[in-house]
Amino acid sequence: MSDTEEDSVSSDGWPINEDWLVEVLKQHHEVRSGIRITDFKVKQGCQDGVNNLSDILAVAVEYEFQHAPPQLETKHLDIVIKLLPQDPFSRFFVTEAQFDLREIKFYTQILPDLVAFQESHLSKADGASMLVSVPTCFYTQYAPAISPSQGSPEPPESILVLEDMRSLGFKGANFTAGLTVSQTEGAIRSVVAIHALSLGLKLKKKVDVNEKYPFLFQTTRATESYQQLVEQGMPQLTKFLETKPGYENELKALNRIRTRTKELIETLLQPIEPMGLITHTDFWCNNLLFRAEQDGTDSCIVLDWQMVTYSRPTNDLALLLISSIPSQIRRQHGPRLLDLYYNLLKSNCQKLDIDIEADLGYSRNKMELEYRQSELLALLLCIGSIDIAIGNPVAEQRLLDVLRDFNDEGVLNLEGCL
Repeated sequence: MSDTEEDSVSSDGWPINEDWLVEVLKQHHEVRSGIRITDFKVKQGCQDGVNNLSDILAVAVEYEFQHAPPQLETKHLDIVIKLLPQDPFSRFFVTEAQFDLREIKFYTQILPDLVAFQESHLSKADGASMLVSVPTCFYTQYAPAISPSQGSPEPPESILVLEDMRSLGFKGANFTAGLTVSQTEGAIRSVVAIHALSLGLKLKKKVDVNEKYPFLFQTTRATESYQQLVEQGMPQLTKFLETKPGYENELKALNRIRTRTKELIETLLQPIEPMGLITHTDFWCNNLLFRAEQDGTDSCIVLDWQMVTYSRPTNDLALLLISSIPSQIRRQHGPRLLDLYYNLLKSNCQKLDIDIEADLGYSRNKMELEYRQSELLALLLCIGSIDIAIGNPVAEQRLLDVLRDFNDEGVLNLEGCL
């Protein structure tokens, strides 16, 4: 795209042009002037899978510092721009529940606080710092809607500009195939750093997390949102199971749960102190990007923090393992993956001079008990998005396997959850 003022790309009337991109770059480089756009290209979408909470644009920008030495003049940056959905219903849903504001606040308030806390509290004797694996945030802009009673009506505006991690070799996962063991381990390493740092921030600085971050997805509001989705998905799941011989017991168990799903969701979202901390709460493969590393591991970047919550750490872990890995891997490697999470949480907290066992009375057994409850919440959240699986034979079988295992293991029994 040429560098003329007439050239711009719009999303619902909002233009992406040179002047706006220059402002983004000036904020990124912390300069007031001296940047000139030489070329930029915009295309719709940049993420694998479906994102109903944002319209997403990918922008490749060529620019130069006008007073830089010749060898440093030309630079390239790939960015992702997240905007409010153009669809009126989706836009209302997002703004009413403040999904857009919540994600912006994650990048502008929570993330800087966690990074600063680590820098000031990390034990020097414990070596490497924890890597907070999220995209770099370059720019944000937010303005709520103005109603006619407050003056002339104006629509809401919400803009979040992030680094496009695909330019660094990261790729989305295949939901149908599910995550590999290495990818699952990478995802656990990524989320456990956020968990440990937020727990440390709460304990070491004596912070009331909900008070400090009032924009978090509060339990009552989250329960209402999830319950609406479950009410839409449960009839679809029931109809599906009625066509599958041999799943009568699972269907009966779900029918027993059906009348109490709202109470279950509200209870299972509540943190169990002292282990309440910041959770992603939508932690599944479509919100993750992966890159294979030379040492054989997979790095993971965590996206889409619209549902960031103060909750139980096991809720993130359970949703990942229930929704995003093949049944064989879940059955064969589940206990070892739980061990990996627990050991990483313990070692990361030790870096912050917190002993979760001696100081907080948290053990591997306690985590196991909470995880079993979180499995039920994860199942309910999956039911709320059942349309993703129905019609996909591989995903359907993964769902059937989860239901069979949960019924056999007693997860579908309400005892101990309410």
